[in-house]
Amino acid sequence: MHEFIHSFSAKKTFSASNGQPSYPFLGCLISFYKNRSRLLDWYTDLLSESPCQTIVVSRLGARRTVVTANPANIEYILKTNFNNFPKGMPFTEILGDLLGCGIFNVDGELWSTQRKLASHEFSTKSLREFVVKTLQEVVDDRLVPLLEAAMEAEEVLDLQDVLRRLAFDTVCKVSLGYDPCCLDLSKPVPPLVKAFDTASEISAMRGMAPMIVVWKLKRALNVGSEKKLKEAIDLVHGCVLEIIRNKKKALEHENAEKMMVKEVESMLGNGGNGLDFETLKEMNFVKACICESMRLYPPVAWDSKHALDDDVLPDGTFVGKGDRVTYFPYGMGRMEALWGKDWFEFEPDRWFQEPGAENGLLKPVSPFKFPVFQAGPRVCLGKEMAFIQMKYVVASILKKFEIRPVNREQPVFVPLLTGHMAGGLNVLVKRREPK
Repeated sequence: MHEFIHSFSAKKTFSASNGQPSYPFLGCLISFYKNRSRLLDWYTDLLSESPCQTIVVSRLGARRTVVTANPANIEYILKTNFNNFPKGMPFTEILGDLLGCGIFNVDGELWSTQRKLASHEFSTKSLREFVVKTLQEVVDDRLVPLLEAAMEAEEVLDLQDVLRRLAFDTVCKVSLGYDPCCLDLSKPVPPLVKAFDTASEISAMRGMAPMIVVWKLKRALNVGSEKKLKEAIDLVHGCVLEIIRNKKKALEHENAEKMMVKEVESMLGNGGNGLDFETLKEMNFVKACICESMRLYPPVAWDSKHALDDDVLPDGTFVGKGDRVTYFPYGMGRMEALWGKDWFEFEPDRWFQEPGAENGLLKPVSPFKFPVFQAGPRVCLGKEMAFIQMKYVVASILKKFEIRPVNREQPVFVPLLTGHMAGGLNVLVKRREPK
C-alpha cells in the first residue's frame, strides 16, 4: 500500500553527481501496466520531461532502477567508471539459461579473458575475408534471386522475416560452419531457428516482467512460458552441440584425407613405378585410416562359434556343450577399456608407434583386440591381399578426385552378412586440383 500511495507523490530529488534535478516516481506498478503497450514511448516521454534526462523507477517487486538518456551519464557508466557498472547478477540471471557464461553474459576476469580472445579472432584477415565471402554467397546467391522472384511475381514479402532469415544463415555459416538454408522459403524453418526465436523472446520477456518473482516461480515449477523456454533452450543446445560434433568430425576426417593424399603423392613422386605391390605396402597412413574405419564399422559386426563340450572361458564364464559363443567386433571397437576415452573419435594416429611422427611405423595390435579378420587358425587367408586391394582403390580415387557426402547425418550401419549403410552413400565427385 505504501508503494501505491507514493505513486501519486511529486517529490523532487537531486543527483549527487551534478546537482541537476531528477524526478523519481515510486510505486509505479499501475502506470507500468497502463503503458505496457507503449513502454518505449512512455519512458521517452518521462525522460524528455526530466531536466537532466534521467528518471528513477521504483516498482513493487522490482529493483530500483535509474534510467538515463544523458550522454554525460552514459560516458561515466560505460567508460569513466566502467568497473563499477558490470552487467550484474540480475541481468546475467535473466539471460543465463540461454547464453550461459559466454562473453555477452559475464563480467570481470571471465569477460576480460573472452574479450581478448574474441578481439584477436575478429582482427584476423582470414575471418574478415571469410565473412565477406559468406555475405557474397548468402546475398548474391539467395537474397537477390529471392527479391527478383518476388518482383517478377508481384508478390508481397515480409522483409523483416527475410532479413531475419538472412541474418541466421550468415551467423550460422560464420560461427558454426553450418548452413540452415533459412532463405530457402520452399523449406520449413529449421527447428534450431524456431527454438532460438522462442528462447530469445521468452528471455527478453523476463526482463520486462513487472515482478521478478513471477518468472522465477514459473521456472521453479517448470510451467507456462518457463517450461517452453527450457524446452527451446534444450533444443538449441542439443542442435548446436550436434553441429559442433559433426563439424569436428568433418575437420578430423578432412585432415586424415589430406594426410592420405600427401602420402600417396609422395610415394608416386619418389620415382615409384605407380601403385605397385611394394609401394602399396609402404602406405602406412592409408592403412591406419582403413583400420580405424574398420574398428568403428567392421565388415562383420559379430561372428559365432558353438561349443563341442562344456568349457570355462578365461574370465570364468561357463560355456555349456552346444552353447553358441559370439564375439562382437562392432562393440569391441567402441570399448573405452580397449581403445581409451577417445574411442568415438576417428583417430588414425592410434595405430602408430609414435603418433604424429612423419613416416611413422605402425604398431602391432593384437588380432584378438581387433578381430575383423578373425584370428588364430581361422584367420583370414586373404587379409594382406584385402589391405592391398583397399589401399589401391583408396589411393587411385584420392589422387584424382575429391569425394564429398551429400548428407552430413550419421549413416545407419546395417549388419547383415557384411555391413553396409542404409540408403547407400550419396556423394558428389569433384576433380582434385593439383597443389
